[in-house]
Amino acid sequence: MQRSHTALALAAHLALGSVAAWPLAGLAAHASSEQTRAYDIAPGTLTESLGRFASAAGVVLSFDAASTQGRRAPALQGDYSVAGGFATLLAGSGLQVARQANGVYLLIASNPGNGSLELSAINVSGQTLGSTTEGTGSYTTGTVTIGKSEHKLKDIPQSVTVMTRQRMDDQNITNLPELFANAPGMTFAKSPGTGGFITSRGFEIESLQYDGVPMTRGIYALGSYLTESTAFYDRVELLRGGAALLQGANSPGGAVNLVRKRGQAKPTLTLTAQAGSWDHYATQADVGGPLNEAGTVRGRAVVDYDTRDSFIDHVGGWEQKVYGALDFDLSENTTLGVGLSDRKTRFTPMVAGLPRYSDGRDIGLSRSTYTGSDWNRGLTEQLALYVDLEHRFNDHWKFKTAAVAINERNEMTYAYIVTPTGVANDGSGVANWRYATDFNSHSRGLDLFMDGDFNGLGFDQEVVLGGNYSRYTSDNTMAVVRSVGANIFDLDNHLPYENYDSLAARGTRTDSQYKIVQKGIYGTWRVKLTDPLTLILGGRTSWYSYEYDSQIYDRNAFSYPSDSDKANNGVVTPYAGLVYALTPEWSAYASYADVFIPQSAIGVGGSTIEPITGSNYEVGLKGELNDGRLNTSLALFRYDHQNRAVTMLNTESQCGGSNCSEASGKVRSQGLEAEINGEVLPGLQASASYVYNTTRFIEDNTYEGKIFSTWTPKHTVRIWSDYTLPGDFNRFSVGGGLNSQSSAVAYDRKFETPGFTIWNARIGYKVSDEIGLAVNFNNLFDKVYYIPSYTAVASNNYYGDPRNVMFTVKYTPQF
Repeated sequence: MQRSHTALALAAHLALGSVAAWPLAGLAAHASSEQTRAYDIAPGTLTESLGRFASAAGVVLSFDAASTQGRRAPALQGDYSVAGGFATLLAGSGLQVARQANGVYLLIASNPGNGSLELSAINVSGQTLGSTTEGTGSYTTGTVTIGKSEHKLKDIPQSVTVMTRQRMDDQNITNLPELFANAPGMTFAKSPGTGGFITSRGFEIESLQYDGVPMTRGIYALGSYLTESTAFYDRVELLRGGAALLQGANSPGGAVNLVRKRGQAKPTLTLTAQAGSWDHYATQADVGGPLNEAGTVRGRAVVDYDTRDSFIDHVGGWEQKVYGALDFDLSENTTLGVGLSDRKTRFTPMVAGLPRYSDGRDIGLSRSTYTGSDWNRGLTEQLALYVDLEHRFNDHWKFKTAAVAINERNEMTYAYIVTPTGVANDGSGVANWRYATDFNSHSRGLDLFMDGDFNGLGFDQEVVLGGNYSRYTSDNTMAVVRSVGANIFDLDNHLPYENYDSLAARGTRTDSQYKIVQKGIYGTWRVKLTDPLTLILGGRTSWYSYEYDSQIYDRNAFSYPSDSDKANNGVVTPYAGLVYALTPEWSAYASYADVFIPQSAIGVGGSTIEPITGSNYEVGLKGELNDGRLNTSLALFRYDHQNRAVTMLNTESQCGGSNCSEASGKVRSQGLEAEINGEVLPGLQASASYVYNTTRFIEDNTYEGKIFSTWTPKHTVRIWSDYTLPGDFNRFSVGGGLNSQSSAVAYDRKFETPGFTIWNARIGYKVSDEIGLAVNFNNLFDKVYYIPSYTAVASNNYYGDPRNVMFTVKYTPQF
């Protein structure tokens, strides 16, 4: 079975090393034998016009987007052969196409001197066709790789969204919190510290994938978890629903795959400078291209520096990021990739946000209120190594392995305020707490799989067989001093200087270690039962172990040890899906997925409670419209989550002084998701989504009938679009959108956080083909609101950013 890919751009050289040049006469002879068909493609950018034509013609076109950047294409209206259509679109551009033996068309430079096509600049790489988003100018992509093999969105029986490079650049999305705040069906809830939690359909996502390698990342939200930069990534693929097949344990909400930037087909350079509100300044250099004449070695480097203050007094800091990557074509069919990233931050944090009155009322403090001390300080250092190897046996079978190693250090010393029962009317009842934390972690991950398609017993089939391994270890220490007597209306931001030693000497110190190991084998089988109907079956067997040890030392030198161990071996999680092609553009689907979540609660007799298990059901409709330039989907889902640990009252004598637990709790998440991404009209890229999601305790001794995921709103609308003006005004672009959500319940369930609607806008102008200007306006109408967070009357109420602006100038020279 031959796969069909529509590649709008390929951000790496295609390695043809020894292929001879195609004479123009040969191409013309081939074209004359082709059938013609009618096309109606409006004038536009060359990148978009080529993509539309290739999709409409049903051919695969691979090219480096840098070669078409800044170029325009004429209208294509009437009957054309494939070669004739390409010739019309490329007239006067100095570019031509060459059809390879495998049917792929390559965009290459024309050499008018000898009437032939110059192929020396085009080389085949291991980059997958159709999934790279850099340079496409699109808010969607032809295919995704989150399921290991490459498939169109409409052929995957689960909800999948891609945040493309163009979308991130247009909205100035520079980190993961901003990305999840704008992604359909996702919620980023800020933790008491500088990190946060991702939830999808009401369930936390504790792992991130780096180029398909799952890594445990959700242990310490006090550190830098989920504050990572997007500067190194071509795209972020988001799958919602059960993802145990890909990641194993703790994957009820979905999966997030961060796909790195790679070396490109020709020398490219982008220089970016930004300036904005609250003394926010940023610079970035992004360079890539071939490193040898044959193009079999390609490189990429990104250097990024960002410094900013905040609308909150005293808060601010700087961040520097460096990324380098090399791809080597070891042979025509084997590609090795290596990458290294280094991230450092220094900052003054505000931790735990603001408290509320004891009855849950908002105190109404200024958005600039700072509850820490002027010596609050923090640092993050993250070093990551990426290695992957892909071998293509032939056009139908490939093997890929990838490994990732991340070392991370997070330190903070800070003061903040908290009120156990809420603030009194006169501002009293507030405690001053001081912390020093030093967290060090090591994450390791490995994934390998075989992917192939074939025809057997008259059926087109595809199989994926693989396995992955991850290990997370940490060595952490924390010191704390708690004192009372503060007043919320008379805060002291100049407390006596503290460090780890001073806090440990007169307070409580906790040393702890984590070790989490997960491994599994997985497989999927796709079979086309009939021409419109495809069946997908899959499963995973997982092994999971968790070890936690801690030692608490108080100021009297007393020690309180604590430990927890759990293991789940050979847990099987099945998966099944059906996709029915209603038309070439539309498909209907249904899917079922199992997940499991290990628990540490102790039951009668001292045994660990069995894992939570979950069943995710989803049905939907997907469309790939406008010749593949627009993807849309509608999904209905229900997720039942059973065997949750529930406390058994009056059982202290049987469980070491604490009540025992039993696996009797049940939670249900259900709802509807609708989204659309891509080119809605010529020149108009848009992303729009609506999500309706309810989460409830179905069975629980304490919370039955109440909301389960307190920070998941029932209604969420997220819209963003960017329009390039037509005709003589095509150097201008305008963008805008909104993020809107209904109210959420506080974590302590004592009040509701009101819903909000935030409007954003953008204006862009192309000074020339090489220089672009843009200005982004965020929270255009200066809405005062609280962001989703670990909210309670005690603390952690964070204001959203007031109105702010960011100016950008981008220089992309033409080589």
